[in-house]
Amino acid sequence: MSKGKDQHIVPHSEGWAVKSEGASKATKVFDTQQKAIEKGRDIAINQQSELLIHNQKGQIRERNSYGNDPRSSKG
Repeated sequence: MSKGKDQHIVPHSEGWAVKSEGASKATKVFDTQQKAIEKGRDIAINQQSELLIHNQKGQIRERNSYGNDPRSSKG
């Protein structure tokens, strides 16, 4: 199974942005972090990738894996 690109929720001059791993431009910009998280989560679930939520200083404060968790077992 191929893994999609991780989604990052990062501070943006106009609020908060959803940005794909390695992309130079934001996928979408929102006025609140919560709205950006909701969109980023939808994308990460669809792509079976990770969602990384950054704080105002750009540091990762939370990380969620959707469909690519190495701890899950297929018993």
